[in-house]
This record gives sequence, structure tokens and C-alpha cells, in this order.
Amino acid sequence: MTVNHKVRVYRSEENLPRQDQLAYKIAKVAVDPVEVSDEVTDMVINRIIDNASVAVASLNRGPIVAARSQALSHPVSANGNGAGIYGVAGKTSPEWAAWANGVAVRELDYHDTFLAAEYSHPGDNIPPILAVAQHTGANGRDLVRGIATGYEIQVDLVKAICLHKHKIDHVAHLGPSAAAGIGTLLGLDVETIFQAVGQALHTTTATRQSRKGEISTWKAHAPAFAGKMAVEAVDRAMRGQTSPVPIYEGEDGVIAWMLDGPEAAYEVPLPADGEAKRAILDTYTKEHSAEYQAQALIDLARKLHSEHPEATDPANVDKIVIHTSHHTHYVIGSGANDPQKYDPKASRETLDHSIPYIFTVALQDGKWHHVDSYSPERAGRADTVDLWHKVTTEEDQEWTRRYHSLDISEKAFGGRVEITLKDGSTIVDEIAVADAHPLGARPFAREQYINKLRTLAAGQNGNRLVEEAEIDRFLAAVERLPELGAGELDQLNIAAADGVIDLSAGPKGIF
Repeated sequence: MTVNHKVRVYRSEENLPRQDQLAYKIAKVAVDPVEVSDEVTDMVINRIIDNASVAVASLNRGPIVAARSQALSHPVSANGNGAGIYGVAGKTSPEWAAWANGVAVRELDYHDTFLAAEYSHPGDNIPPILAVAQHTGANGRDLVRGIATGYEIQVDLVKAICLHKHKIDHVAHLGPSAAAGIGTLLGLDVETIFQAVGQALHTTTATRQSRKGEISTWKAHAPAFAGKMAVEAVDRAMRGQTSPVPIYEGEDGVIAWMLDGPEAAYEVPLPADGEAKRAILDTYTKEHSAEYQAQALIDLARKLHSEHPEATDPANVDKIVIHTSHHTHYVIGSGANDPQKYDPKASRETLDHSIPYIFTVALQDGKWHHVDSYSPERAGRADTVDLWHKVTTEEDQEWTRRYHSLDISEKAFGGRVEITLKDGSTIVDEIAVADAHPLGARPFAREQYINKLRTLAAGQNGNRLVEEAEIDRFLAAVERLPELGAGELDQLNIAAADGVIDLSAGPKGIF
């Protein structure tokens, strides 16, 4: 059964033994040879499909073009096969493939999520682990084991240690989890993984200004940077280089100076020896390209669109109040006090973190689209701006409690909406989880993951991004992932249709 490990700050003279340090305990989980269950393997396959889907939809967006150009400027290192980059045939060194593919996966805010004490996108573990697997000639079974570890460690850290309260970006949990996953993939020893986890954490702690105010393109780069740092940390540790010790518990360490301080104490749940790594099954993907806390509210807005069309016209509406969790209110709601969340000229990244905007557009349109719903023309429509500015959020303690619950049957990310019309009447409705959630109205299964890939690969206006034959080839490979032999993981790359990517058009930099 899961063991809760007590973690606190220690003075240097207390000399906390290695085996009692959180990074060491993470490393022990990574080396545990326990088999991965069929259920977890199936979900790993689903998430590889999901990552490919959202990466394909991003192939020509600015951050991806820049990251891909950087990556292709670096040759394959001499001691490996190199790793693939979404959309193109060329290979690069694994840390740069992790960088380019990490940006592609994260750009549209459209892949999986786990929310607890902290929030996360555990699918961000896949690009660095897959890149190293391809470069080293690993097999499909090793890749599954590495990804299962990455998800397990990130989810367990997210359950226990809050970062955003201290304005630290959530990728600080991703660096250690990706390093641990790579360690599992490569079959490294405890000491090497321990050092890699410490280095990865040390190099990936950054402020969360990347998700505040005017949100920039760095939002997509942040997890890719963490994945790249994890690859480099493992490489250094394999060469015998060490990390700050103890990285979490030291008196000048992460907890003491970046998190809850010298008196802090946490309980971090980790699998016991021989316990299967199942955390990926607690995570959930997105049907809509928006912050996860917006998923359920988009579904509710679509419902209200058909049931109460009068609420779509600002002339009929006095105000709309969304009663929701603390996190939703203060991060993507009016509680953030970010005027940019109400600005029709705001960046796509900012609108993605504005539930007043998202709810308004979904209410008026009865749908959500990863491109059209964020277009400047859509954001600037006069009736939308009018209605948008009537939407506010308020924290409700019960929704906050359910948000933080570790009981999956009651954990919720929705809210209650009260629409007050000009005639004094009200419309009240609520939703707990998104339709695509495992407990939602239409839970995602393999069929939905495949449909998401086919839909996004079809592109817009007849401009297909990936040919159907290539999609079929990719799916045939990924669905037999545990059977793929050493050196066969290149089959998990997915190629863009001819003419979709112009490599000569990439922006120029130093490299």
C-alpha cells in the first residue's frame, strides 16, 4: 500500500541520511522492478496519442516553429540514434527533441491534467522520456515503465506539496518526475537517479509569473525547459556529477526558502516496495483547448446555450456569477485581479486563463474551438465584450473543499453559475466534472483519443495537417507499444503532410 513519507526541513548539523531524503525515496520508487498493469499500459498509449494530437494542431504556431528551429540546429550526439521531432523527418539530440516536442505538446493547453495541492500536466513527462528512449534504442516495454514512473512521481508530489501558494511554477514537480522516469527507462541505480532528481529540481524552480498578468509564449516553453533540464540532469548524474543535498529538506533548500519555510512539514505519498505505479489512472485529459478548470464550465455553458438562449444576449443579462473553487477564482477568475482577463486584445495565452472570457464565448456559441474561439475577431465582438464584462467569479468553500479532495468520487473542478436577467429572474445550474472526465457524462476512452487525433489532424479549411495513411500507421505502432523492440520507437513520430511545414521559414537566432 501507499506510504506517506514525512518531509521537513533539517539543519545542516542534523545530517539527514540519504535514505531518509525525499529525492532518495523518489529514486527508490523509480528502480522498483514492479510490473506495469495492463490498465496503466493502455492509458500510457492513450496519452501518447493525446500528446501527438495536440502537437499536430500546433505545428505552425510561433512557439513551436521557434523551438523546432532551435532543436534542428543541434546535431545528434555521437553516442546515440538521436530523437525525432513532431512533424518532421529530421532528428536531433534528445534534450533538444524534449524541448521542441515539449513546446508542441503544451502550446494549446489541450492535454492531460492532475489537480490537487498543486496543479500539473503530467503528459509533459512524455516528451523527455520518449526522446531519451529513441536516442538510446530502448524498447516499448521500457518506455511504458518510464512513463508510468514519471506520472507516478509528479502526481504524488502534486498531491502533497503546493507550489503556487508561494508563486513557484508547477514545473518544479516536473523536473524531478521526468528525471525519475528517465532513470526507470534506462535501468539506472538508486544513487544516480537520486542525484539526477536533485539536479532536476534545483534547475527547474522558477516563479509563476509565466501564468500571471499578460501571459506570454513562455507558458508553453516552461514545461519543455523542465523536460530538457531533466535529460541533462540525468546525463550529468550518469557521468558521476552530484546535486545539492538534501535538495528538499536542507536548511537552505527548496522547502525552507521557496515553499512553506523552515517549520514546514509535508506528507508525500509514494508507492510501497512492490506496489504498482497507478497514478496515471487518476489523471484526466481535455476535450477543450483551455485551462482544465474551464473544462466543466465550458460544458455547462454549452448546455445553457441550448436551454436558455436568452442568456446569450447581453441586453437581457444583468450579471453572471460563477461560484467555484479558490484556485479557479484566483487563478483564472476575477479574483486574480488581472485586467488583462477582460481585455479583448489580450494574448491567446491570457484568454486561455480567463474563465469570464471562456464562459462567455462558450455560452454564446454553444461550442469551443481551439483556434476560432480565441481569434482576435471573436474576442473583439461587441456583444461578447459586453456580456464578458458582466461575468465574475466568487470562491465557494464547498467547491474549494471538493477541488482538494483526494477522493476521486467527489473531487470536482466545476462550479455553480447564477445568471441574473434584467427582468429579475435567475438561471441557476451547476456541474462538478467535465463531460470527458472519467466520472463525467461522456468519459474519454481509446475511441475518443483517436477521434481527437483525427479531428485535429484534419486541420481547417481543407488544409490537412497529417494524411490519414500516416495517422493509421502511427496508431498501429502505438497500439502495439509493449511489443515494439529496441530501436523501433521511431515509429512513434508522426509526420506532417507535404507542404505543411516549411523548415526554411524558421526564425533566426544564435544557433
